[in-house]
Amino acid sequence: MDKFRTKLRTRVVATVSAVSALGLVVGCGGSSDGGTGGGKKDGKVTITMGLFGVMGFKETGLLDKYMKENPNVVIKADVAGDEQTYYTALQTHLAAGSGLKDIQGIEIGRAKELSDTQKDKFVDLAGVAGTDHFLPWKQSQVTTSDKKVIGLGTDIGPMAVCYRKDLFEQAGLPTDRDEVAKLWEGDWSKYVDAGKRFKAESKDDKVAFMDSSSGLFNAMIYGNSQQFYDKKGELIYASNPVVKDAWKLASEAATSDLTAKLRQFQPGWDPGLANSTFASTVCPAWMLAHISEKAGPKNKGKWDVAKAPKGANWGGAFLGVMEKSPVKKEAQELVAWLTAPEQQAYIFKKLGNLPSSQTALEMPEVVNAKSDYFSGAPIGQIFGAAAQEIPDEQVLGRKDGTIKDIFSQGLTLIEAQNKSPKEAWDTSDKRIEKAAG
Repeated sequence: MDKFRTKLRTRVVATVSAVSALGLVVGCGGSSDGGTGGGKKDGKVTITMGLFGVMGFKETGLLDKYMKENPNVVIKADVAGDEQTYYTALQTHLAAGSGLKDIQGIEIGRAKELSDTQKDKFVDLAGVAGTDHFLPWKQSQVTTSDKKVIGLGTDIGPMAVCYRKDLFEQAGLPTDRDEVAKLWEGDWSKYVDAGKRFKAESKDDKVAFMDSSSGLFNAMIYGNSQQFYDKKGELIYASNPVVKDAWKLASEAATSDLTAKLRQFQPGWDPGLANSTFASTVCPAWMLAHISEKAGPKNKGKWDVAKAPKGANWGGAFLGVMEKSPVKKEAQELVAWLTAPEQQAYIFKKLGNLPSSQTALEMPEVVNAKSDYFSGAPIGQIFGAAAQEIPDEQVLGRKDGTIKDIFSQGLTLIEAQNKSPKEAWDTSDKRIEKAAG
């Protein structure tokens, strides 16, 4: 998982109309009794949950709804605002065998590491009734080599391109979202070509075409089944054409002065949104909320969303049940209910977290969803269609997030320090060797 997402992990996502960011409570509590926090007493079942960011269960009132419908159940959920803090604590509790919750949230960037090293500590959810509705590639991310499923999917992050209609118009580019999508249909290199056209025709040389080359790099690699590792867990980034092509095109964008040199969620990016210093950014579904908040009311209706050249996914999470939970049967029932199509569609309606359930993606409230802030863009259709383009198998590696961070930093060397693409690659390669072995 990318460093800025481990640090911030706001996971605030677009409300279907205008959205505002939700405040997060930082902290990751846990029991200290040598086991999990839940149990049974006086006819009541207490289920504890460890969550992070805005996963939506607590914020939308779903936990209260479940307790109302199941009066013998008490749910206690601790929410950490920072996923990095949450995961560090989870690793400590897993190693100690104590302090765990009955249900633990799992971020996609941690899925492979937990599947490989901690699978015995999670309940196998493969046989839980009513859980055959997920997108195939979603569940494959938490399926071990022996077919054990350590979590059930919550949201996903299919990607599109968010763009400023007014800035496109000033540069002579089309503004209609369907026409914009045709500019780069099927090929990310066409997106860079559109950027060169924008740069040549823009009347304001202080406005860049895109925010950063790293956003482009990430979008290109996320749409493929293999990125940094192969199925055997071996590092292949140095020889994988997917990574090499993404690096080459992202470097071209960086050296062609097409970027504002602003890495997403890093210092300067939020002011860049507010001050209109770039005209487009590659955006997963959950990013719309952040853009609408930071770009502010003055830019409402100036932004729109167009289909990306190729489907890709960035982000998403799961809910897992701990094997030693004294209430693991009841915890499994709760997880199955929270991740059911109806609940996923409800969270999308309230917060904009795009469902990982194929069934939910086909529900009217998802399919017909539009964003007022983004010029009425049919976000349910755009992001739902992108989700269908993602390969059914996604090969994850233990250090995926670390490697993505290093490549993003490497591209920043080109943008901010005028390093050559080769120098930046060599530096990144050495850093990856040290970090991932």
